[in-house]
Amino acid sequence: MPPPPGPRHDGEIESLEEFDLAVSHGTLAGHRVQSVDLTDRTFALLGADTTGAVFLGCPMQPDAAAKVRADGALVFPPVPDLHVDPYRGLLYSPDELFEGLATDGYEATPDARAYAWFQKTKADGDIFASMLRSIHDDAISDALDEHLIGARVVGVMGGHAMARGTDAYAGAARLGRVLARSGLTVATGGGPGAMEAANLGAYAAPHPDEMLDEALELLAKAPSFTPSVSDWADAAFEVRDRWPGGGDSIGIPTWFYGHEPPNAFAGHIAKYFANATREDGLLARSAAGAIFLPGAAGTVQEIFDNATPNYYESRGEPTPMVLVNTAHWTRTLPTWPLLQSLAAGRPMESRIALVDSVDEAPAALMSLTGSG
Repeated sequence: MPPPPGPRHDGEIESLEEFDLAVSHGTLAGHRVQSVDLTDRTFALLGADTTGAVFLGCPMQPDAAAKVRADGALVFPPVPDLHVDPYRGLLYSPDELFEGLATDGYEATPDARAYAWFQKTKADGDIFASMLRSIHDDAISDALDEHLIGARVVGVMGGHAMARGTDAYAGAARLGRVLARSGLTVATGGGPGAMEAANLGAYAAPHPDEMLDEALELLAKAPSFTPSVSDWADAAFEVRDRWPGGGDSIGIPTWFYGHEPPNAFAGHIAKYFANATREDGLLARSAAGAIFLPGAAGTVQEIFDNATPNYYESRGEPTPMVLVNTAHWTRTLPTWPLLQSLAAGRPMESRIALVDSVDEAPAALMSLTGSG
């Protein structure tokens, strides 16, 4: 669950409610105010001590801006005509990223427009845009850490090509549901395929079992995000509309892979421009372990991105790693033998497992944590 309203322990303010609470205590000195519309709070700003405060992307009236600057506050004004807010204090929601989907199609959504801006400015080599992307990604990391306070996060990794309507997709969805029902927070790469399936399972966790079976049937009418992202996303929102109040989970996608849209079943989305930051952030936060479903190059990369800190114990004791599908990870892409060789004789040796089927993965994960 997100932290309760009120200024963070380090003085961050991310909503009008938090702003009003801080003002009621008499001072904004030293606070960091992120992306809060303060155009209707001029009187409060004129009367408050803002010494040492920082205002990041907060619209305010000119006289209020002049006053807080005179106090010694730093004011980073909103960036006009930008499709993302680089100073945002909260994670994205599916509704926010897919706004306009139903009326104008995917290409008109904030998600698609942000990708187009990324592609244009990356090609131009615009240093200002590069700086804004870095600020955005840092703000997203901060929001993600705040959201996950107290959560036991398990990562579910797997390929984007896993189609709806397949047994593999249904298995990944069941996995997400089992993990969520056991009290874990499911985190994925936030995209289609295995990632969407695991987020769907977590969404289905509070509902009766038959809900997931029916949802899988509805989604199968749009098996992939190609050739139409709009049709693929519309099917997901149809499921959400039919069964509101789903369980929460985390999606951590990237605009670096713009051809892969985010999925609509992650309750909170931490979307990044820098894929390396996104990959490391997803695995670093999966402290309760990671489950690797069959995938290709991206999933292989994630396995060894996870194995490296486990090998060196650079983040503390090794975290559990469960690879699913013996044939895939020993013959198709023989990752398991190398992982075994790396782990031999080290503490991580007792924290890795290979199982044949996705239904075996939750028990294997629990056994590696000592909870089985």
